Amino acid sequence: MGLANIGIPGLILIVVLALIIFGPKKLPEIGKAAGETLREFKSTANDIMEDKTEKTEQKDKS
Repeated sequence: MGLANIGIPGLILIVVLALIIFGPKKLPEIGKAAGETLREFKSTANDIMEDKTEKTEQKDKS
């Protein structure tokens, strides 16, 4: 059971709890920071995968 199995009720609960904890003024800032962090993580993961692919292709050519 992973993050993909949360469903609509779970997402609604998470949003409501976030609104209660952080308030409506802070929520956009937190969302922006989370989005930037996720974007950076994906970029780094893609770079690592590309490096690994290049190394594998170089070994195959040798």
